[in-house]
Amino acid sequence: MGMTMTQKILAAHAGLESVSAGQLIEANLDLVLGNDITSPVAIHEMEKMKVDGVFDKNKIALVPDHFVPNKDIKSAQHCKCVREFAIRNNITNYFEVGQMGIEHALLPEKGLTVAGDVIIGADSHTCTYGAVGAFSTGVGSTDMAAGMATGKAWFKVPAAIKFVLKNKPAKWISGKDIILHIIGMIGVDGALYKSMEFVGDGLQYLSMDDRFTIANMAIEAGGKNGIFPVDDLCLEYIKAHSDREPVVYEADEDAQYDEVIEIDLSTLKPTVAFPHLPENTKTIDEIEQAVKIDQVVIGSCTNGRMDDLRIAAGILKGKKVASGIRLIVIPGTQNIYLQAMEEGLLRTFIEAGGVVSTPTCGPCLGGYMGVLAENERCVSTTNRNFIGRMGHITSEIYLASPAVAAASAIMGKIASPEEV
Repeated sequence: MGMTMTQKILAAHAGLESVSAGQLIEANLDLVLGNDITSPVAIHEMEKMKVDGVFDKNKIALVPDHFVPNKDIKSAQHCKCVREFAIRNNITNYFEVGQMGIEHALLPEKGLTVAGDVIIGADSHTCTYGAVGAFSTGVGSTDMAAGMATGKAWFKVPAAIKFVLKNKPAKWISGKDIILHIIGMIGVDGALYKSMEFVGDGLQYLSMDDRFTIANMAIEAGGKNGIFPVDDLCLEYIKAHSDREPVVYEADEDAQYDEVIEIDLSTLKPTVAFPHLPENTKTIDEIEQAVKIDQVVIGSCTNGRMDDLRIAAGILKGKKVASGIRLIVIPGTQNIYLQAMEEGLLRTFIEAGGVVSTPTCGPCLGGYMGVLAENERCVSTTNRNFIGRMGHITSEIYLASPAVAAASAIMGKIASPEEV
């Protein structure tokens, strides 16, 4: 029986000729990731294990990004814990303030994730690295601790769904619209513990930033991971960012899939996920009554990359944010921040009436830099819109692409880029 791309990667890292869906395996890890919220728990668990250091100081990445720069004493203590652990174990890939960024934007940029890798991270959106042809998935902090100590992790081999993306998307359709469309179609548990494998001629029209966005939100459909084939664009990206040699795996022609879903990208329209689940989607032309808003956030590990900022700035240039609307823009990494500055994008955001933050997860999880008050509404390029996710339990989050978010900031309501 043939194997999917994910199954081939897992088989290789388990030292097996083949694996099948549902099989339990122990796989060697290429990278173990943690942030300032999840790492302290893992560090304390490692202390209980009484192990002598980490398995490989070069294969652990510690990225303080959720509450950094520290917003209060508790977050400062968490970061101190991570910092001291990194120093104590001589961790190569510890990223202090000034070098850090939002973890899932930072690690590919630093060349730490390449095709063929097996990566675990104590953050649910670790599935982002499937965009470069890696198997990557989120785990709990105790699994992170075991990974840091042993360099291994247990997995149940996932079954898979194949998504065949066909044709060229329209002008304003981005990776965010595509993944919101998919989640709206299959639901937040539609790919539960399955690999979401994206193929088709439509991939040629998707930038790497689009692919990172789609893989990032595989977890919002319940997926174990999302993954893309390694094409020329992917190889160019890896070569530009990493000195490691990628290992390319391809699904067998007779690989088994639970479902094969075809999506005609040319028919998609700008899509918004209404409260309080990512599956509660509507296309922009299905919104019958004006949805007035209070805040717009453009950033996060989902949409804080250069493509995202360029698209938003292109819409905002020469225009003003509507009266009473707060626009918060958060570049994903220091390099993205610098490049956006050099291209004049930050000036565009500020002149439009927005504010630009240092790289941080910030408001995405209701941390800081944009927490919502009672009954406030926010259009956000983040990945979750659960009750209370960005603040008060009566606040509402509408997930959208950077294009829709920028247009909404100008209009003061959820709006299509065509309207501005």
